[in-house]
This record gives sequence, C-alpha cells and structure tokens, in this order.
Amino acid sequence: MSNRKKLATYVLFAMYGAMMFTSKLMMEGLPNIHPLTMFIVTLSVVYGIKALIPIYIYVFLNGLYAGFNLWWVPYLYIWPLQCLITLLIPKRISDKLAITIYPALCAVFGITFGILYAPAQAILFGLTFKQTLVWISTGFAFDITHSIGNFCLGILVLPLSKLLKKLHKASHIPIS
Repeated sequence: MSNRKKLATYVLFAMYGAMMFTSKLMMEGLPNIHPLTMFIVTLSVVYGIKALIPIYIYVFLNGLYAGFNLWWVPYLYIWPLQCLITLLIPKRISDKLAITIYPALCAVFGITFGILYAPAQAILFGLTFKQTLVWISTGFAFDITHSIGNFCLGILVLPLSKLLKKLHKASHIPIS
C-alpha cells in the first residue's frame, strides 16, 4: 500500500474516532443512549482488528475532554472488548442473519455494560463482592436503557458496513 493510501486510512480512522466522540457528546442529554456501540461494531465488521485505532482515539479524546480520571480506566478495556467480541462473528454471514446478530450484539453489550465496568470499580475503590453486586444492580435501569438504545442503533450496522465497504472499493483504498 502506498504512503498516500496509508495516510488516507489513518485520516479516516482519526475522523471515525472524532465522530464517535462527537456523537457521544451530542447525545449526553439522554441516559446511556448514543451510537458508540453501533460505530464500534460497524468499524469492527469493516476494518477488523484495525478498528482498535479509532476506538482508542475515541477513548483518548474522551479522557482529554472529561479528564483522565478513575472513571476513564474501564474505557481502556470495555470498548476494545466490544471490537474483539464482534470479531468472533464470521466475516461472511447472510444479511438475514447479520440484521439480527448485529443489533442483538449491540443490545447485549448495553445490558452488560455495568457488569463490564464493575471489576474496575471494585479494584479501584476496594469494593467487596457484595458491594460490587449492589453497584451493578443500582445501575441496571441505565443498562436497560443502554441496551434498548443500542439495539435500535444496531439496526444501522449492516447498511453502514455495506456502505463503508462500497466507498472503500470506489476510492481504491484497501480496507485491511
């Protein structure tokens, strides 16, 4: 791949990271409803493991904006985990299956977000197992909202991933 095409790919990754960050900011008025998981699944489907680049750009921008504090630490493993789980789905699945699996994957991630966040909370704040379970249950209503929002936005994964692949083909910039 030429240097120019590599640069174009990295510019796209920077743009995706910024777009993820901006979209989350724009939706902050709603409790845990944002297109972040939809973007992560879409980018993972299209770019594979390279989707970690825009994901970590997003994580860095989030820390830069809101402060690199203890709340930020779980973002270092939660969002990349979503990418890695998405990569477990076979690349070539039918559209019928994809239109079901991608929104379901997004929904599951939303409902389990508190559980995924909990180990860092427990370690960073010295919570016992019982306290950790209380912390998870306290946020469960937000996780339900998160799950419903993720499911609705997850419906966009298939059409967006197809569009990105088409755009890459038309631009002659290789995806991987």
